[in-house]
Formats: sequence, structure tokens, C-alpha cells
Amino acid sequence: MTGTWEALSDPTRRAIVEHLACEELTAGQVAALFDTARPGVSRHLRVLREAGVVEAQALGQRRVYRLAPSALDDVEQWCRDVRTFWGQRLDALDTEIARGQRVRRRSRDD
Repeated sequence: MTGTWEALSDPTRRAIVEHLACEELTAGQVAALFDTARPGVSRHLRVLREAGVVEAQALGQRRVYRLAPSALDDVEQWCRDVRTFWGQRLDALDTEIARGQRVRRRSRDD
């Protein structure tokens, strides 16, 4: 998963992934979306490909890029784990706050 996080750490690569989540694009179409020179976009696509985030299919002289089907599974699982971790702690905090409020009300009523 480290390679995935490193690949997604760059805002341009994240934007590329967002575009590829909507549709397959050739390298030229991806390059046209950015003010970056084509070699820079090619480097971004290479990083994403090597990390397994995108796949490329050669069609003649062109390469068509698509989001890899399971590319973000590890990231999604990590997010679920973190949400579960914090969800449990926030639930416990809510319980403690409610107890404290009940104790304060009781002491005022006495």
C-alpha cells in the first residue's frame, strides 16, 4: 500500500486518478487536461502505473489508461479501519459526556 500512498501524494496524480475514475483516456487526453508538459504527465502516469493504481493498454501507437479495478482497495480498507477506530472512541466519549451530565444534574437536584 505504500506505493499507492506515495503515488497519490501528488495533487496532479490524484487529479489524473479522478479523471480516470470517470472514463478511460489516452495519454494525450490526460496531458490535455493539465498545464504540465507532456513528459511531466508521462512521468505521473508511469508512477501511477508502477504503483498499480492505473493500467495501460496499447492500442496501436496510443496507450489507453484506466483506473485499476482494485487499485484503491487497500486505501479504502485503511479508511474503514481508521473510521472504526475513531468511531468506537467517539462513541465512548459520548457515553462519558452523557454520564457526566447525568451526575451534574443529580448533584444540582440534591
